[in-house]
Parts: sequence; structure tokens; C-alpha cells
Amino acid sequence: MRSADIVSVAEQLNTVISWVPEQSGVDPDAASGPLSELRIGVKDNIEVGGVRSTCGSEYFADRVASADAACVTALKQAGAVITSTLNLAEFAVGVTSQNSASGGPVNPWDPTRVPGGSSGGSGVAVAAGVVDVSLGTDTGGSIRLPAACCGVTGLRPSVGVLDMTGIFPVSADFDTVGPLARSAAQVRETFAVLAGSDPGPGSAGPMRVAVPWPFVTDEVDPAIRDAVLGTADLLHRLGHTIVDMPVPLADTAQDVVYTLIYADLAKTHAERLRDEPSRFQPATRERIRLGLSISDEQLVGALRRRDEFRSALLDVFATVDAVLTPAMPVDVPLLGGGDAVVEQARRMGQLTYPWSLHDGPTLALPVGVHPSGMPIGAQLTAAHGAEATLFALAEQYQEHTDWHRRRPPVRVDG
Repeated sequence: MRSADIVSVAEQLNTVISWVPEQSGVDPDAASGPLSELRIGVKDNIEVGGVRSTCGSEYFADRVASADAACVTALKQAGAVITSTLNLAEFAVGVTSQNSASGGPVNPWDPTRVPGGSSGGSGVAVAAGVVDVSLGTDTGGSIRLPAACCGVTGLRPSVGVLDMTGIFPVSADFDTVGPLARSAAQVRETFAVLAGSDPGPGSAGPMRVAVPWPFVTDEVDPAIRDAVLGTADLLHRLGHTIVDMPVPLADTAQDVVYTLIYADLAKTHAERLRDEPSRFQPATRERIRLGLSISDEQLVGALRRRDEFRSALLDVFATVDAVLTPAMPVDVPLLGGGDAVVEQARRMGQLTYPWSLHDGPTLALPVGVHPSGMPIGAQLTAAHGAEATLFALAEQYQEHTDWHRRRPPVRVDG
């Protein structure tokens, strides 16, 4: 039974789309397991059998999933309880999560600010204690941005590591599913279930960590810059070597990702754009339509630059174990940020999109508080399959800091 407090907080923050009936949220044959009785919410583009799976869209308002997504099955078999499907940007397109047919979720640290997107409800639900762990999806930053905005920890796993069956696609080359939780240890334990093997906390040192500054842009908010440099200083004091190493081709990576993602979106939603475009949320429609003008020549060029970027990163990760960067270059934006949807998306995702072009994992974690009172997030990125490296660094960092233990004003008591 969910408490009245949980329901009340979820309603205040508009984080839940559907509550999952108890019989649909558990595996009756999994009485115990590594995630036993853990309360988990899943982004509403991840299917839970017998429950609505709306993708935050009017098009799918009455769509009911016929079976569990592969990741949901794995969680249930590990003893977890799936409690809810969580609010999101329509069809997982957007960085603020305000373009949802269910209305936008709001940030528990300040309900006048966005929770990040597109997995906004997933970040909010964990931060506010509506669930213990959530699942989000990340194509261009959609786990990492909500983690940063809401002050929680979130993993974009290596591409191709987790089964995406039962998850509505954005762009197959970039789509990932991953956990958000308060701590890196809880993210690791959940990821271990999803991956079928525990990467373990691993050894936390000594490692070589690159801090490429400026990364993509030198217009990073000074408070965010200082928090990330403070993180690097702590890692140095903990015995790691900090090096200044550029990330080759990072300045064009965001444009490459946009080209490939928008081309895929335009194909996926071609019939909806043609037949009933008015049913899209306006911000969704504006972004998806960008893919209509992408030529075959542009696609070929983008794929070539993707391969060049990934090749360059092989050299980077032959020299360092991880790269530390800010998660967002700006403070958490206010709701109603104007009509410049594409411009806002580019700015908020300026530091996450390049790591989407990489095929390895990135972990977002809280590293400070902005003068506004909002959380500040950083990203740790490693080579393909090197999730254990990220967990080792992040868990050691969180043993020596309390940022991940902070709780927002709007939250479930207890």
C-alpha cells in the first residue's frame, strides 16, 4: 500500500502518470532478491504489462502495455516492486519535461523550476522520496540532466549493454535505459540487476582523471565551474591524478548527435507529423520537424563524424581512466522559459550531448549547491564497458561528501 504522503507529494510535483496495481508491480515467484522490496518507478515510455504506457503523449493516452519491458522483468525478478510510471517529455523529446500531455513535473527543490528532461519525473520521484530508485532513458542527456537538476545520481550506461525491448525508441544508435537513485552505490546495485552481473565497486585508485577545461564552451556558470573544479581537487586529495586533456572534436559533437537523432525522430513519427500534427505538444512538434530537412548527405557526414569522435576517444581512454565535466553549463532554469525551445535545449544539453556520441558510460552525480539553492551536477565518463570505473570513483567521492544526502523541501517524510 502506498501512503497518503507519497500520493500527496507525487501530486504536488506531478511526477506520476500511473500508479501500478500491486499485482502488476511484482513477480510473485521472486519473494526475495538483491532489490527485495525496493520501490521503483519507471519512465512512462518503459512498458509495464497491463498498465498504461503513454509516452507523455495524447497519441498514446489510452495505450496499455501488453507485456513488461525486459528491464522491468529483470527488476521484478530481483524482488523489486514497480510502483508507478513516471512523467516525461512527450516521446522522450525535450530537456525540461514540460511538453507532456500529463502536464509538466516540477522540481522538488523549487517548484518554479524545471526538473530537467526528458526523464523529469524519474529525477523528481527519487529526489522527493516517492520511489527509492527510478528508471529513465537517455538519448542526449535525459537521465543526466534530471539527475543534475534534482540532485540525485544517474547512469547512462554504455550503448548496447542493456536490453531495450519494450521501450519506445528515440534513436536506436543512442538510446539507453538506466537507473537514478540517491547514491552511486544504489545505482550500481540496480545496474547490476539490469546488466545481469555486478561490476562491483572496484578499486578507487589511483586513477587518472581528465578535466578538459573549457569543455565545449567557456561560458559555464562560475558557480558550476567552481563546484566541478572542487570535485577535481577532492579526487586529487584522495590520491587520483588530475590531468588537463582536451576532448577531441567535442566542439562539433552536439551538432552531430542532433543530426542523427532528429533524422530518426522524423522517420519514427512521419505518419503522425503528416496526419495529425496538432496532437503533438508544440515543443515536441517543433523539435521533431527539424529532422524533415536533413539530407542523406548530411546523414552520411554525421555518421562519419560520429565514428571519428569515437575513434578519438579510444585514444583519450587509453591515457586516462575517466573524464570529469559539468553536467549542465547553466543553473536549473525557471519554468516558462519562453518560446526558444530549440535554443534552450541546446544550451541545457551542451555538455551531455557530446557524451551521447561516445558509446561508453557517463554517470551524473551531485557535487554542490548553486547560490540559487539548486543542485549542481557533474559527469564522470569512461570507456565502453567501464561502468565499474565510474562507480569506484563516485562511491569514493560520495564517502567523503554529503551532496547526495541532501533532501529537497518538497518530499515524502520519513
